[in-house]
Order: sequence, then structure tokens, then C-alpha cells
Amino acid sequence: MKLTVWGAAQQVTGSMHLLQITGYTILIDCGLDYEKGTYQEENQYFPFNPAEVDVVILTHAHIDHSGNLPTLVRMGFEGQILCTAPTADLSELLLLDSVNIFLSKLHKNARSKRGRQGPKPLYLQKDVMETVDRFVSISFHKPFKINGSIAVTFIPVGHLLGAAAVVLSVTENGRTQEIGFTGDIGRKGYPVLIDPHPLPPLDYLVCESTYGGRFHSKEATLQETLIKTINESCIKSPGRLIIPAFSIGRTQALVFALNQIFSKGLLPPVQIFVDSPLANYATDVYRKYHNLVNEEAKEFYQLKGDEFEFDNLTYVHDKKESISVSNYLEPCIIISSAGMLEGGRIQDHLYHNIQNYYCTILFIGYCAKGTLGDRLLRGDPIVRLRNRDLMVYASIKKTDLLSGHGDHFDLMNTVTHQDKQRLKKIFLVHGELKSMNALASAIADVGYEVGIPAKGESIEL
Repeated sequence: MKLTVWGAAQQVTGSMHLLQITGYTILIDCGLDYEKGTYQEENQYFPFNPAEVDVVILTHAHIDHSGNLPTLVRMGFEGQILCTAPTADLSELLLLDSVNIFLSKLHKNARSKRGRQGPKPLYLQKDVMETVDRFVSISFHKPFKINGSIAVTFIPVGHLLGAAAVVLSVTENGRTQEIGFTGDIGRKGYPVLIDPHPLPPLDYLVCESTYGGRFHSKEATLQETLIKTINESCIKSPGRLIIPAFSIGRTQALVFALNQIFSKGLLPPVQIFVDSPLANYATDVYRKYHNLVNEEAKEFYQLKGDEFEFDNLTYVHDKKESISVSNYLEPCIIISSAGMLEGGRIQDHLYHNIQNYYCTILFIGYCAKGTLGDRLLRGDPIVRLRNRDLMVYASIKKTDLLSGHGDHFDLMNTVTHQDKQRLKKIFLVHGELKSMNALASAIADVGYEVGIPAKGESIEL
């Protein structure tokens, strides 16, 4: 049995791991690699023949794990894609949204280059729908036989609705081995989502390392942070609070946290707008799979009703409504995508408010280097929007309390749950090299063997 790490190797995005067993090939995740400069062109080339992959196993819906599946299908993959039911539904939303982003970039490049087209879309809607037809939904904790010698089990890990670690039981040459892939590990006590479940005893573990060497702040709770920020932005002064948020996962967690605050009367009422069509659709998926949310959310539902609906909360649907939000003159909270400010309706709200002294922009997620969000966070005094240079007079704030990733402690907890006598080796993926080295050092210190594979490196298991 041979494992080859083809993505998220010494970097965060592009998760893609090939497991070759005698006569059978499994691909775990097939994500977009955002660290390639012209990712629409470069992601279409696979270092293996897609037609030779027998089955894909998808850990969760985020684009850096699912976003290149339609390309795989377009280039010859004919097998099934195994995942949980929420992952299937959320992946469809995100993949269709990716098509819109590709087409938007194509049209934008055509306009800016006077008719010269930029990169062709990586895939189109028909490719997405063909991909969706291949999804096969598997329940948590129920082993699913792929063939006579291979079974897969999905273990809940929080992070996103439906997100799972994958445990493969492989019998080869009369010997059975258990190989685990963590996907992305969530954090304990996260709004709406369940805590990560421990993994069963394994022989090998492929582990994410996003927050290796880093710890989430514990100076204040999420509720305390939101109350303080809203009070300063919208109540003490007649301003507005703009929160860039990823449409799937982050927005639902934030809305539930706000619902808890206002339903308890911890703040006077403030109008809240959720301005993201994708977030609206994703919230319906969260409602559909309400049996998979955490106990806190279920109890809230029993006592007060829908976690994602409350007085003074408005879901914005069309562009006309979005424009009316920009013209709303009372203090308000605007939640909009995209989280890194690299597109979406959030840019309209920024354009109208970046020079507003009474506006606060609160970042609740990661912003990749070079993005507009990153430039604001590093303190750039001028940003460019709609071909205009605008002075930054709005207050810029950040919290990591809504990060969906477990920190160094959570990662170590996942590792140390394993039996040292049985676990032969841990392979770290999905993290910047600095984070990987920090986590690798901590893992080695407690007596486990650990490695950091390079891209394309193959390991005999």
C-alpha cells in the first residue's frame, strides 16, 4: 500500500492524497490549490490519471478540499464520491459558487484587457452537476464497505456541518491496517457544531496542522467580545459594524451567537443584515440537518425556536435589497461575504463605508497574504476599490474566536489519543511549514514518530 501526498503539502490549500492498494486507487479530497498564481489554469493538471482513480472520499465541503472535483470528473474520473449528506449538499453550493467566480473573473479580465479573455473557467455548471450525481452519502460511525478488502468510516470532527475524519480499514496480503485522515479538525465549544470525536486506534495518521504552534485567545469569550464590539460600534456611537464572513459555516455560527445575545436582552435591539445569497442557501442546509448540530443549539431551538431567525435579523436576497442596506441610516450590523474581501457584496459595503469614521470592520476569519482583508489588517492607510484609492478611516478589528480550526492544543489532543505502541507514524499536512515544524516538534517530544511529506512524496505503508 502506497500513500502519495499531492496537495496541502507544506502549505494550507489544495488537499489531495492518493492511496494505492493492490488493484485499487483511492483519492482522499480533491481541493483547489489557491497558492498557485493562476490557479484556474494550473489546477487542471493532475499528477496522476483521473480515469485510474476508483473512488474519491471527501472529508468536507470547503473548496480547498472539494473545489477541484469537477475538474477530476471532466478529465475522466468515473467513480463514486463518498461523503456525509451535509457535505454533499454544501459542496454543491460551493462548487456552483466557484463557477460564478470563474465566470466573473473571465468577464472582468475581458473588460480590463479590452476584449482579451483571461483564463478559461476551470469548470462549468454542467461539470458540477455531473460531479454532484456521483455523491454517495455515508452516515457517521457506520463502516461502509468499498470492496471486499477496504472499508471506510466517517468520524465527526466539528469544523463545518458534516465534516469528518476518514478512517480506512485496508486488508492486504492477509494483514489489516487502519489509516486515518483528519481532514480539518474543529474546536471544542464552537457555536452550532459538535465537538470533534476521538479517532479509533490507528496504524497511520495523516493529520492537518493549520494551527500548529498557535493557540486561540482565551482573554474573553466570543459573547463578551461581540457584546463589547457591538456596544462600541452601534450603541455608544450611531455607527455600523461590518463583519466579513465566509457564507458557509462562519455566518451560521455568528448568527446563532448574535441570536443568543439579543434573545437574552444583553444588548438593546440593533438591526442586523445578512447580505449573502450563498449564506442564505447554506443556512437552509443547516436547518435540514438539524439533528447534527450540537446540544446547545438543539436546546436553544426547543426553548426559543430557530437558531437562525430572530427579531431585527434580515436576510438580504437580491441586489436591490443589498443597495437599500447601503442606504440604511440607522446603526446596524452587516454580515456579508467574502471573508477575505476578494469579491462578493462585501466590497459594495466597504466602498460606501471605508471612509466612515463611525464604521467598524470586524474580521472573524483568516485572510491570506495579499488579499484586501490582509492589507486592511496590516494597517494600509489607502485601499483601492472600484478603481478608486480610498482612505481608511473605519476602525479595523479582529478576533479568532470564530475560527473553525482547532488550535495546537486540539491537534495534540487528537494525536495523543492514539496508542504509541500501535501508531507507526504521523504525517503532517495542511499547514504552513512553520506551523508544521512546531507541531512536529511537540509530537516528537511526547514519543510519536512524525514526518512532513513534500509534495509528490510517496510512502510505503
